[in-house]
Amino acid sequence: MVCLGNICRSPLAEGILQSKLPKDHFQVDSAGTGDWHVGQLPDKRSIATAKKHGIDITNQRAQHFTANHFEKFDYIYVMDMSNYKNVLHLAPNEKAKAKVKLILNELFPNENVEVPDPYYGGEEGFENVYQMLDKACDVIAKKIS
Repeated sequence: MVCLGNICRSPLAEGILQSKLPKDHFQVDSAGTGDWHVGQLPDKRSIATAKKHGIDITNQRAQHFTANHFEKFDYIYVMDMSNYKNVLHLAPNEKAKAKVKLILNELFPNENVEVPDPYYGGEEGFENVYQMLDKACDVIAKKIS
């Protein structure tokens, strides 16, 4: 799961998808295309929103997305077109590029709908993002299980 700073959207997506998959069969992680939050906890509003839905994301720490992620993961879901372009730029080959998908295309195929960044908004924005990601992660979990 990839967003810009790895403190709002992608930590929520990571926690949501982890909650829907057997932990002993899948590894779910998140990262940001920017590196200014590396090592930090998710945004307190993401933590509170996840907690409200019974998901604990306080064990996560922001990390920077690198080309190594292509070797480690079969699927790379990004939150918006900016992240999509940044991740594709790091892809070493076409096989790696094929792993990259906009997460909401799972709900709205080929429409390239973006998950809005809730960082500058209020708590309602975090809840809206949670609901979008929860629905997308339902589809992903069914697809890969």
